[in-house]
Amino acid sequence: MAPDALTGLLARYPGAETFKIGDGPELSARLLTLICAGQKVASCGALRDYENGDPMPVVGRRDIALHWDGTPACVIETQEVVICRYDEITEAMALAEGENDDLAGWASDHAAFFDRNGGFAADMLLVWERFAVVKVVAPPKA
Repeated sequence: MAPDALTGLLARYPGAETFKIGDGPELSARLLTLICAGQKVASCGALRDYENGDPMPVVGRRDIALHWDGTPACVIETQEVVICRYDEITEAMALAEGENDDLAGWASDHAAFFDRNGGFAADMLLVWERFAVVKVVAPPKA
């Protein structure tokens, strides 16, 4: 990918935010693989992170998901945003995230993730986002 690929995408999608997913290169690559394959069509984050400066998802906006090294992986378009408590995530919401086979697996993995990244509580507020892939730029290498 050319070094100016991100600049070109930002020009093509005015107003797009850029973001990294996960909390390290391995998790990021796994999640981006699921997104680029169309298996992961939703994600969530702690509301506290958005209140501390992460850009909130906006329905209709197209954003650029980055590999851990900062190069573009894909462009997504937000279709739905829900703010709810962790313990209010439904099985349908969890399954849309494409990472687990059931709500219990989602709950276990996400509790551990949030615990590693600022703390976990069953009543913590999340920002859950449903999205569609608009363009795959460079999927993670196997």
